[in-house]
Amino acid sequence: MATMSETHYLPMDMMATSRIATYAEFWPYYLREHARPGTRAWHYLGTTLALACVIAALLLAEPWFLAAMVVLGYGPAWIGHWMVEKNRPATFRHPLWSLLSDFRLYAAWLSGSLLRELAKAGIEP
Repeated sequence: MATMSETHYLPMDMMATSRIATYAEFWPYYLREHARPGTRAWHYLGTTLALACVIAALLLAEPWFLAAMVVLGYGPAWIGHWMVEKNRPATFRHPLWSLLSDFRLYAAWLSGSLLRELAKAGIEP
């Protein structure tokens, strides 16, 4: 028998993304795909590591940090999706919107506006 997360995993995910035509529609979807605090925590870790790699690449003039940025940025985020949220990262279907939203999520978390954004997307903290 399928669990709730298994029945939600593909059909809802596929239906939701097939109707997204604008970034304004994508953002609430993105937030709902990151509803669990643990998933968001993995994203914060990945974004922090990615930003640290960019800074290191600039300060040390070492381009290999840019390759590390991709692995260290996406790795933790994908762990959060697969182990905590039990869904498929939006990166695979909407890579640019997803990347923009990763930074928007990070900024909302740092600025203290995340709870308001989650509430607008219908997510209880």
